[in-house]
Amino acid sequence: MIDTDKELTARDSSLGRLLVYGLGLIGGSLAQAARQRGLCREVIGVSRRQSTLERALEMGVVDRVYSDAREGLSQLGPGDMVVICVPTLTVRATLEELRECLHPAVTITDAASVKGAVVSAAIDVYGALPPQLVPGHPIAGSEKSGVEAANPNLYVDHRVILTPEPQTGTEHLAAVRRLWEGVGATVSLMPWAEHDEVLAATSHVPHVLAYALVDTLARMEENREIFRYAAGGFRDFTRIAGSDPVMWHDICLSNSDAILAVLDHLTGSFAELRNAIAVGDSDFILGVFTRAREARTHFTKMLERKAYLEPMTSQSLIYRTQKAPGPLSGRLRVPGDKSISHRAIMLGSLAEGITRVSGFLEGEDALATLQTFRDMGVVIEGPSRGEVIIHGVGMHGLKPPPGPLYLGNSGTSMRLLAGLLAGQPFDVVMTGDESLSKRPMGRVAEPLALMGAVIETEEGGCPPLVVRGVDSLNGINYVLPMASAQVKSALLLAGLYAEGETAVTEPAPTRDHTERMLGGFGYPVERDGATARVRGGGILKACDIDVPADISSAAFFMVAASIVPGSELLLEHVGINPTRIGVINILRLMGGDLTLENERNVGGEPVADIRVRYAPLKGIAIPEEQVPLAIDEFPALFIAAACAEGTTVLSGAEELRVKESDRIQAMADGLATLGVQTEPRPDGIVITGGALARGGLGGGVVESHYDHRISMAFAVASLVANDEVTIRDCQHVATSFPDFVALANRAGFRLLEAHA
Repeated sequence: MIDTDKELTARDSSLGRLLVYGLGLIGGSLAQAARQRGLCREVIGVSRRQSTLERALEMGVVDRVYSDAREGLSQLGPGDMVVICVPTLTVRATLEELRECLHPAVTITDAASVKGAVVSAAIDVYGALPPQLVPGHPIAGSEKSGVEAANPNLYVDHRVILTPEPQTGTEHLAAVRRLWEGVGATVSLMPWAEHDEVLAATSHVPHVLAYALVDTLARMEENREIFRYAAGGFRDFTRIAGSDPVMWHDICLSNSDAILAVLDHLTGSFAELRNAIAVGDSDFILGVFTRAREARTHFTKMLERKAYLEPMTSQSLIYRTQKAPGPLSGRLRVPGDKSISHRAIMLGSLAEGITRVSGFLEGEDALATLQTFRDMGVVIEGPSRGEVIIHGVGMHGLKPPPGPLYLGNSGTSMRLLAGLLAGQPFDVVMTGDESLSKRPMGRVAEPLALMGAVIETEEGGCPPLVVRGVDSLNGINYVLPMASAQVKSALLLAGLYAEGETAVTEPAPTRDHTERMLGGFGYPVERDGATARVRGGGILKACDIDVPADISSAAFFMVAASIVPGSELLLEHVGINPTRIGVINILRLMGGDLTLENERNVGGEPVADIRVRYAPLKGIAIPEEQVPLAIDEFPALFIAAACAEGTTVLSGAEELRVKESDRIQAMADGLATLGVQTEPRPDGIVITGGALARGGLGGGVVESHYDHRISMAFAVASLVANDEVTIRDCQHVATSFPDFVALANRAGFRLLEAHA
């Protein structure tokens, strides 16, 4: 059902009379929904069949009916609306009737699935597109047909596409939008030509294929009994061949150009697949099937500009916490390291041979990287329980993607790919969600330009990014103005394609996963103090990668166990790369009790189990050399600072201002809500601790600003709050930690997920 506010808005802006021309499933459902929801004073039905009219009255679909449309049309005036729900090829004749007897102020819209045909018919009938006509198409249906199938909830949470032209009257467009939103639909606007192309590919051609397959099998004598043994997949696919043949006949003739264009592409693909099957080309077949399996979900997310794992809902995901639980305990293994997962996909795709990855993080950002390489022709199996198999294409085997690369919320993906794609011979456009589209990319684009790359950004250096294909890059010697592993990695990846040597010097140590993993793939990297060097022209050789648990995800549990009296947690198989252990160092400086056990080396990365016990913390001035080593963990550390005795001072962390959110301000605002005094500064923050000594943090509603680490940090804060904490807009926790709530509650948290 629609929400109350939307329903009240619809009633306040109700139509006069609504005349529905054609009372089949589409028209009957609209009429019944409008009547039941009080969206108009009266609903009038028009049909050629007397039996349909009688049934519509019996069912309460309409208030009154006419078999002769002219009788009903002549009674309409300003504020009234006609909805044409007839087969596409019948729209022209219907418009001719309307032109003869309809007042020019009456709004006209339709439900035909080919908008070019409607626009063309209207121009032929009226001489020009009349301002009162708003072409439209509800994307909804059912296997059943006729007025008996009318369903007043048919359009709830379905999409309706309107295709107005410049001459369409704004008041008519607004009226049609109100009608469809009033029956529960989501309205989108689109040029009619684009609509017809999209529908040809996603609806019209699938119906053509279903009809053709069923017809072919039915006429094959040896398959006469095939339908008796058909499995569920066959029935699901061919179900749409049970649709109205006349309607689909009309659609094929009305949208023939767009349908033929898709069929031509499909015919070529069928020929390639047939040949691969004939010659036993395993890689080609596997590539088609793995890409297709993922594409269905991915394309939906990309077109909707939604995250890969985000529930398909317009409601915000929030966390609500119960009052403070008891001590935390248990053994936990958090998801795989996000940084390493990104790089495993990138380098595995460019390697020669098959790379097997275990422990892969099946979170938003890593999935975004994985999908981009599928889009560029790499066959990738999985992920399945953290297992991924990458069929590398070599350094020069990437292909131009079919469209923009959509990276969701992943700044790491975009920045590293900017370097890797800078050396490719083809153009690429990279886009992201609303949050990523506000994040600066100039600090990557500018040094890459010094290498000869051509990268275009929007105003302010923000995405979308357009990376132009170039013949070659030149190696450079670059000193980073600020410590950034992403910028360093982007330049080193570009250096793989550059002539000569590329050297990157950093002002302070940052995570070195790229250098380590390049070495693991057999690509030499020279490291001399703060400088890393690569030479272009080498090759990557496939290898196996075991991704350790992400220390950034483990950090939330390190802080949680440190601030809840009596707690003890063992965090298993955590990566302890020396360039990532700032959170351990800082917590120890604050008095934290953290012990590394079972230290070992896995695939070039140091790993350990981390035992964390509760210990009273004290505020400190965080050493600036530790800042780059803990840049992603500061939201969690800010919670530790709020609980520590004394004052904690952070400086030299201006990069926190340009993460998924302004993490300094977002954390300061949230801490203030919970009763903690802070002083945000341009490059850091001062936090006055002592919350535990005062009896705990307060409760309240905290804004996460759609930042996964802000959400999880305040979930940790709720452990020592003396009232309920609500954390809003937590959808993006799936970016790095898809099962955070389940794992946290297993350790002793009391988190409840809800939709706002």
